[in-house]
Amino acid sequence: MEELLRLLAEDAPGGELARAAGEDAVARDLALRIRAGMDASKKREAELSALVDVARELASARDPGGVLDTIVHRARTLIGTDVAYLTLYDEARGDTYMRATDGSVSAAFQQLRLPLGAGLGGLVAETYRPYWTADYPSDRRFRHTMPIDDAVGEEGLVAICGTPLIVDGAFVGVLFASNRTARPFSRDEVSLLGSLAMLAAVTIVQVRAAAETAAALDQLSAAHAGVEHAAAAHDRFADIVLSGGDVDAIAAALAELLDVWVVLFDAAGNELAVAGAVPESVPWQESESGRLTRIGDCWVVAATAKGERLGALVIGGADDLSAADRRIVERAAVVTALVLLFRRQSAEQSQRAQADLLADVLSGSADPRTLTDRLRLLAPNHRHDRLVIAVCRGDHTAVRARLSAPLEDRLVLSGPYGGDLVLLFARTIPGSAARDLAEVAKRAGVTIAVTGPAAWGEPLVEAHRQAARLVATMLRLGRTSESATPDDLGVAGLVGASDVDVRSHVHHVLGKVIDYDTQRGTDLIGTLQAYFAAGQSPTRAATSLHIHPNTVQQRLDRVTALLGDGWLAPDHSLDIQVALRLHSALGLGQ
Repeated sequence: MEELLRLLAEDAPGGELARAAGEDAVARDLALRIRAGMDASKKREAELSALVDVARELASARDPGGVLDTIVHRARTLIGTDVAYLTLYDEARGDTYMRATDGSVSAAFQQLRLPLGAGLGGLVAETYRPYWTADYPSDRRFRHTMPIDDAVGEEGLVAICGTPLIVDGAFVGVLFASNRTARPFSRDEVSLLGSLAMLAAVTIVQVRAAAETAAALDQLSAAHAGVEHAAAAHDRFADIVLSGGDVDAIAAALAELLDVWVVLFDAAGNELAVAGAVPESVPWQESESGRLTRIGDCWVVAATAKGERLGALVIGGADDLSAADRRIVERAAVVTALVLLFRRQSAEQSQRAQADLLADVLSGSADPRTLTDRLRLLAPNHRHDRLVIAVCRGDHTAVRARLSAPLEDRLVLSGPYGGDLVLLFARTIPGSAARDLAEVAKRAGVTIAVTGPAAWGEPLVEAHRQAARLVATMLRLGRTSESATPDDLGVAGLVGASDVDVRSHVHHVLGKVIDYDTQRGTDLIGTLQAYFAAGQSPTRAATSLHIHPNTVQQRLDRVTALLGDGWLAPDHSLDIQVALRLHSALGLGQ
């Protein structure tokens, strides 16, 4: 047995483990199972690391053709197949065409077009769902056509897996991994190819946005090629966009180029960026035009993309602007609009990915390991073992925008589920989160139930069920536009909970009184028990305690100082009496 443990520690192969076990079948089987588990763990770790490397590699790519070649090469490498290829959707013709391949040797295959619904790839394109087969030529699930079968046969492909590329809610293409011999595709491999497709889709958006920006800048530059100052501005803005710069960098560059101050407003009039010696108060100047307009002492131009006004640039600090300078400002507005559009698309893509992951984990129907891998990609900086869940019911459109900075920093995932908005927070406790969300609930007009902490997986599913029951209880009690934990609802919270931590609940209700007794050696808890047993009569309570009624009243005044003036209100009083019964019945005070 010691030899087997040594070999396992040294990462020995299965053959050596079997030989070391000798005739001991139990030890051999156990060692091989441990070896297999270690190998699987290493494989998952290697795949996750490879995805991170792919993300970095794609993030640095700028050439559209190079991006697609990188995607198919990494797909072939990660899945370990003979061939990988990618088709793009042709909106004009309503089909997909081969755009990039790795490992292909057939010219006919490299020029293949797939109608929607035809073949495996056409079915993926039509349904937006992944499909895979160990033996495509004999698989009758797919609609075989002569052009497709001939091209696949010339390439010699047998096993094929395809997954869709979805960008901004629209179908873009299909990513494939295929083999020239029959082989099954595991769900882990399909999930890995899907993760790569998601990274590829986001990268395609980035590259297209950069290409559109460069094209817009090229068009503007060509129209004013003779203006040296405009050409320098063109290069400056292009460098900012292609290096991943944001609107702050564009505003700073514009202020420096023209020696002006600049303020960028969004479509609602909120400041997004400022640069230069900006006055203390700059009024929001609404503009619908993409041409620079003089308004008072300022110059204003709208930042518009795809017919939508995304904001406005306000320029000041210059008595007049030359024609060339005006064109530079208008060019900056075009670039700003494209950056704002791309930033919004990226945010929407991230929110959709979060919502999809949240729905998958709360439904409890997806593979837990795959969900964990997806969570690590989306929230790499958060721990996932103690998550607090908040369920927001009502018109929750403004909830995310109203989160305070501490809550925003601790937000792991958010998204709609079952008609509610669900928020997952890390590194916090339910009571603290409920207090921080109280103002959000009030201002947004939503009702928020907070439960947890719970670990990722089934415990989180149960915490969500408890939060859903709790928010329904809050609405029945008329506690709308509030945030609360089960303990905050007292007896009603206990009824709605599936698993009650009695000690925690008692301390939530009576903790200040219990701590006071412990620190001072008093018996306020006993006085409260006698007071309620006597029908809330200080005189009868004094008789049962064998003390003066004034002493009872003094102790009750101390309880008021600890619990607040409302502790004798009917609802609060009932909660206190239940907590006293639990405290006594379960011996929590002993």
